[in-house]
Amino acid sequence: MKNKIRILSCSVLMISALFTNGQTFNPNTEIGGSFGLSYYIGDLNTNHFSSPKPAGAIMVRRNLDRRFSLKAQIKLSNIEGDDRNSSDSISLDRGLHFKSAIQELSGLIEFNFLPYEIGNPAYKWSPYLFTGVSIFNFNPLAENSNGEWIELQPLGTEGQGTTAYPNRKKYSRTQFSIPLGGGLKFSINESFNILFSFSMNKTFTDYLDDVSLTYPGNPTEFTNESSEMSDPTGTHTKDEQRGDEELKDDWYAFSAITFSFKLPSFSKGCDY
Repeated sequence: MKNKIRILSCSVLMISALFTNGQTFNPNTEIGGSFGLSYYIGDLNTNHFSSPKPAGAIMVRRNLDRRFSLKAQIKLSNIEGDDRNSSDSISLDRGLHFKSAIQELSGLIEFNFLPYEIGNPAYKWSPYLFTGVSIFNFNPLAENSNGEWIELQPLGTEGQGTTAYPNRKKYSRTQFSIPLGGGLKFSINESFNILFSFSMNKTFTDYLDDVSLTYPGNPTEFTNESSEMSDPTGTHTKDEQRGDEELKDDWYAFSAITFSFKLPSFSKGCDY
């Protein structure tokens, strides 16, 4: 009888050990790259997925468990907007345009709706959400009548830095934003992932496109280039609305496919 009890006890312990081992998750690290398209929402573009431009990113992800991951990412986006391509008469009359590259460094937290683990056939896909914080740099440019692309921020196109508008300061080209997004993860094999994602960065500036407030007229400090970039059609008066009062902060978006690889583990000791 005692032998039977011992055998039963050992069997229970072995099954328990196997079950526990099957549920164990070893935290791991991935590296990868993303490729896709970017666009922005602001005064010179109010439609999603309009004027998409190439974008890309490199990232490092630390998978804490099957639900949560931390990610660091460096991203390069390109955005643009052009009133001259609009069908809206007000935009056509304004006649502004710009393009800008955006360099971004972000820290993100991801949440998987389903348990997910690279290389585990029981947890091979999941929808996921992510958010975090990023710091980014931008530099809006516009083409002058000579065909040269000019940096807009130093010109103070809305009277920033002039005696006519002492309260208007030149905006910083380095800003913080909050990325918000989601997508799908797929485990292809023991070390390879494919992810599809879409995200939008909520910024705290209205000047991704160098447009926000009113026309400054022609302050004494303005150069000919400042005047041209401020009001290229030359049809607007001082303090006439230049930007959309309802669009307080600009956004930029990134739709991407990501390929990532799990780095090998070099743990020793109890792995058997």
